[in-house]
Amino acid sequence: MKPGYLSLRGIAKHFGKQTALQDIHLDIKKHEFICLLGPSGCGKTTLLRILAGLEKADRGKLEISGKDITAVPAGKRNFGMMFQSYALFPNLSVGENIAYGLRNRLSKSQIADRVEELLGLVELGEQRHKVPAQLSGGQQQRVALARALAFSPDCLLLDEPLSALDAKVRVKLRREICRLHRQFGMTTIMVTHDQEEALTMADRIVVMNKSRIIQVGTPNEVYENPRTPFVADFIGAVNFIGMDKNKHGGAALAIRPENVQLVREDHEKGKQGVVRELEYRGAHYRLVAELLGMKDAPLQQFVVIDVPAESMISLKIRMNQKIFFAFPPEHVIQFDSTADLAAAQ
Repeated sequence: MKPGYLSLRGIAKHFGKQTALQDIHLDIKKHEFICLLGPSGCGKTTLLRILAGLEKADRGKLEISGKDITAVPAGKRNFGMMFQSYALFPNLSVGENIAYGLRNRLSKSQIADRVEELLGLVELGEQRHKVPAQLSGGQQQRVALARALAFSPDCLLLDEPLSALDAKVRVKLRREICRLHRQFGMTTIMVTHDQEEALTMADRIVVMNKSRIIQVGTPNEVYENPRTPFVADFIGAVNFIGMDKNKHGGAALAIRPENVQLVREDHEKGKQGVVRELEYRGAHYRLVAELLGMKDAPLQQFVVIDVPAESMISLKIRMNQKIFFAFPPEHVIQFDSTADLAAAQ
């Protein structure tokens, strides 16, 4: 395995009898934006804290540019970290919060110049004398981000930085984080449980579950070619549509809702169902149809179908209407194993 700019080898962590991380191997490239994605309790925040030096691994090694930093304390790793709570000093102004980590590192004039630069980058110049209580959630997030960037860290570590914000502000600020990541040219590692954040921000996504890494790949790879039913189900909606029998017992078959095709009643591979739910989602409608008359026992009784909004005008589909649909073979996902199918459903 070719080592990365930041390499994790065999990282393990336990809290008493609870396993938080087991056998974590990961190589991160310089300037890469990585998202650690997974459900609550899967170990992603523990992994981030080990990277930051805030937790000590029970086993394993951490290297940056080939240098072993496993035992290097947090204060000497040159990693910037932004917490979910932002952790701003309530009695300090915006400018003073940003400058705090630069004390004893730079001269007063250098600190002033650096704070001025960062205030411009995060567009908070007019708020420099305000304290955190006078700022919106989005503005506080930008102050915390500027503070994490202040000393030009080798790596920026973000622990669910957008989870406390409303949807519109969250979209704006994830663009801001990506812009600053590119502008500073640093390596960024962000913890999230939000699949949309991971798909839109990351160069690569590290999908985690039950203290392990399940799959690593680009957003396109993990969405289009999920390695396991768990990954398919966690990242986007998916229909589990049957089993492909083989000498090893069988593999699960699945398809994304946008790839289910509505067809005419006489279609040779058409299946039928009754619309039980109908949701308008702007660019498309989401239909949930109860399956009818399938000879082979399906893995689920309902199929989810996404239909472009413009198509719904001509189709005139209504609740409790019978519809016909097909699963195009080129869009059917086949998994090597059904081992984690139960966990995915």
